[in-house]
Amino acid sequence: MPHKHSNNAKYHPKYWPVWFGFGLLRFVSLLPWGSMMAIGRFLGRLTQRLLPKRVKIADINLALCFPELSKQQKEKLLRQHYESLGMGVMDMCFAWWASDRQVEAITEIHGAENIAPAFAPGKGVVFLTAHFTSIEISGRLLSGLAPVLPMYRRNENPAIEHLVVKNRERHVERTIPRDDARLMLRTLKANKGVWFAPDQNFGHKNSLFSPFFGIPAATNTSTSRFAQMTGARVVPFVALRRRDRPGYDFYLEPALDDFPSDDLQRDTDRINAIFERWIRMAPEQYLWSHRRFKDRPDGAPGFY
Repeated sequence: MPHKHSNNAKYHPKYWPVWFGFGLLRFVSLLPWGSMMAIGRFLGRLTQRLLPKRVKIADINLALCFPELSKQQKEKLLRQHYESLGMGVMDMCFAWWASDRQVEAITEIHGAENIAPAFAPGKGVVFLTAHFTSIEISGRLLSGLAPVLPMYRRNENPAIEHLVVKNRERHVERTIPRDDARLMLRTLKANKGVWFAPDQNFGHKNSLFSPFFGIPAATNTSTSRFAQMTGARVVPFVALRRRDRPGYDFYLEPALDDFPSDDLQRDTDRINAIFERWIRMAPEQYLWSHRRFKDRPDGAPGFY
């Protein structure tokens, strides 16, 4: 009986605004892509006004990672970042509800030929990405090319958790909660792909300090550990929203050579260097409002 109750918790009146919000997004998803993105930019500018705490975090991160920018350049990048965050909500709607034809019409895929060789050894593939605002569309694009299960962090709000999982699972066999390592290992053993974004600061557990834009950042080492345990190949991938015309460029890189190596620090530094290279291609599209440098090496002063 208690289980049934927890299952119905998502319908509690206090979560009705969540259902209403998702219903609104479903409606917006019927608009042309360009109109959706215009709404996204507006939402982003609104968010920048309404969430000063988050804006301050993004501002600190940009100052740390791009010290060469003038005050005006940094303000412009911060504004573009918030517009990109709003567009990311629209990317999510597009990823969940657009038809394959709509998605294919505005996407260019670079590196699809790197998928088959990664699966060839038969030990599964870890598809490695980072938290860009276009992360949802990157998952949709990947699911069209390979059997892949995304890993995600459970949401404490039961309505959001239900809606996100349900809509992601329209395009993938199932999703893997981040704490379910056994399901992840089983998936790799079955020679399927796992989609994984280890670029956030989750504290010291299973982390090493690794340079990120030259600043030591607590970085999750589980990519190396999963590859070590399973023999899975690691394929970096990212989707970036185009600036010059509608749609996305989707990049799949060759599986990493000599990975994992016998040096965990070197592996971790290598992954951060890949993420940094992508971020420099589209700095406004990375998730700067996360406290990436929250944990500091012993004795170092905090940034936030």
